[in-house]
Amino acid sequence: MSTEETSRFVRLRVELVLEVDDTDAVTKAALGRIADDSAMPADERTHAESAVTEDTAEALAYLVDPFDLVSEIPGVDLAQASWSSEQIDYDPDSPDWDLDEDDVDGDDDEETVD
Repeated sequence: MSTEETSRFVRLRVELVLEVDDTDAVTKAALGRIADDSAMPADERTHAESAVTEDTAEALAYLVDPFDLVSEIPGVDLAQASWSSEQIDYDPDSPDWDLDEDDVDGDDDEETVD
């Protein structure tokens, strides 16, 4: 592809598995983030507070912000982001958790010369 044909948009996929050692600290931090959001309507705030209190994964979803991950990168503007969180059973020794499972054809970022 020539430079003119190359899309300016890049999809960056990131998957994280976090070990939560202190659920109370995560919940407290999420509640603090919700309390600091002055633009959040009262009914949404009540729902959010309930969700993060009942589910640590929901609390993490309020704390992890994709904009924070890329905001300091020069020349990059976040066009769209979505993320979710869920509690999982994790076994680091299981082949099901092989980090390279999607990399079947090799490195997609390698440039080929015709």
